[in-house]
Amino acid sequence: MPDDQPRRPDDHAAGAAGAPENGALTLCGARLADGRVVDVRVCGGRIEAVGTAGSLTAPGARLDLRGHLLLPAPAEPHAHGDTALTAGLAGPASGRPEDIQRRATEAALLQLGHGATALRAHVRIGGGRGLAGLEAVLRAGRSLRGLVELTVVAVPGPPSGADGVAGADVSALLRDALRAGADAVGGCPDPAPDPSGYAEAVLTVAAEHGCPADLHTDGGDPALLARLAASAAELRQGVAIGPCAGLARLPADTAARLADRLAGAGVAVAVLPQGACADAADRGTAPVRLLRAAGVRVAAGSGALRDPANPVGRGDPLEAAFLLASQGGLSPADAYAAVSEGARHVLGLPEVRVEAGFPAELLAVRGEGIADALSQAYSRIVVHRGRVVARTSAVREYGDAPAAGRGPGLPRQGRPESTGGA
Repeated sequence: MPDDQPRRPDDHAAGAAGAPENGALTLCGARLADGRVVDVRVCGGRIEAVGTAGSLTAPGARLDLRGHLLLPAPAEPHAHGDTALTAGLAGPASGRPEDIQRRATEAALLQLGHGATALRAHVRIGGGRGLAGLEAVLRAGRSLRGLVELTVVAVPGPPSGADGVAGADVSALLRDALRAGADAVGGCPDPAPDPSGYAEAVLTVAAEHGCPADLHTDGGDPALLARLAASAAELRQGVAIGPCAGLARLPADTAARLADRLAGAGVAVAVLPQGACADAADRGTAPVRLLRAAGVRVAAGSGALRDPANPVGRGDPLEAAFLLASQGGLSPADAYAAVSEGARHVLGLPEVRVEAGFPAELLAVRGEGIADALSQAYSRIVVHRGRVVARTSAVREYGDAPAAGRGPGLPRQGRPESTGGA
């Protein structure tokens, strides 16, 4: 299996397929999810043409993708950039901005290597932290431009003290964060003395500034979800909530009514099949089939990534899709849509299809189809804005049977799981 330590490629390595930022690159012999084998030409960050294999012969850089499945790239809708990679440290995690920036950068590169070309990081503000963590993650995002798109949600710390955090304090913190460069506002209404009032304060700031809102909630409080849906219906900005595992613990008819209200209000739900995040008291996954049946946009994210809430997180969107298919009851195609189409919707990004005119945000994995790819997607090639920005190559080897009187045989017969520059 490949070493998953993130390594940032230099400009030459990132464009090793021969395609500069605005140059042309032809992806040759790739299989699409519908079974067609095609050539795909990308230029200027978009897909320029799709034709049968061997039909696109214009000069320029070429990348052999025979044996690979070519898919719209996934996105990460719910990461925690400020706490990532803090599990297992000898002492408390350093709150120094330079350390937060380094960890956020490493985490983003790790997720990029898995295929996510866009990430949304939820970052705590206030509570003695001020905006230092937010500013550090924003710097990480700027340093990664051209490799991955990293956006930040400002999340005021949970209520503290007998009186909790007043709505005015939440609003002031969020306004400060937006001035500092945050892309969206969020918060944790569940532990607040007045959860609905807390959520209302966040949504009001979102409406004032014309930015998205993304709230952490377990989803087990029907009154809070109903109030959220009512408030969100009045906004034109995108509203997302998650991880909403508590919806699965409600009576089925109550959960169904709430799902209908969320769908009617256009509220998306970002679920976390790989585990809880820092604000989730209970493990589990939201009822994705019920939500989809009601028409709710469902996205899937990784949440905690090797932090105290999940010390073994992988940050792999294909693992999230695998779990939705194997445990959540979704088809492989619908499960992959949750980490690609659904996740991009939550981030406010344009749709991606492997068709001419769409953004060149692509992931190539070994496999004959989506189910195959979700089961054994070790080797991956990631394309962002028309450039190859990450490659992971895996080689599986088997040892020969030991000869009489000798020790175990050396692995002589190996089959690389990547070809053609992968």
